[in-house]
Amino acid sequence: MRIKLPHTPYIAHKIAIDMLNSGFVKLLGGIEPVTKIADEILTTDVKQERALEERVNELMQSNEDEMELMQVDRKNMFWLIKKKLSAEFGVILTYEDRFSNVAHKILNKLLDENLIEFNVSENRIKNVIYGSIDSYLKTYEKIEDEVLDKIENYKRKLIPGTEEYNLVFEKLYQDELKKRGML
Repeated sequence: MRIKLPHTPYIAHKIAIDMLNSGFVKLLGGIEPVTKIADEILTTDVKQERALEERVNELMQSNEDEMELMQVDRKNMFWLIKKKLSAEFGVILTYEDRFSNVAHKILNKLLDENLIEFNVSENRIKNVIYGSIDSYLKTYEKIEDEVLDKIENYKRKLIPGTEEYNLVFEKLYQDELKKRGML
């Protein structure tokens, strides 16, 4: 499952909380610096994939006539081009490998910045980070569904896309994250 840009702060915060609660990681500067570094690395990763996909779309648009003439399946062509260009953009396409790589980057940056201390293997810490990413991605769709249900049951109907709707959605989403100990 892919990480979306609006979710990176939540995932980053979950990483920091999970590290703190692990019992074997000491956060030397507190939760905020860990969250900040994790968010920066996650955001960079998401933006790299977005840049890759924009380039793929540009190439497909510039060859639209040939693709239509040859009756090429657009979805398959998108994937083939994305696969071909992924190394150039530094994007790992398999999510398991990608999240493992991101976890490794976060761990290395936290160590370089001297923000954490631990007495277990680095791999165990990397697994905590990876697990945070994975568990967030598995639960966020459920959370969104619950929030949407709550909004539907409001006495006053909110219009999706409006500022009021977005504010209420964000508030309810954060409340659900807090209930699950993810924020």
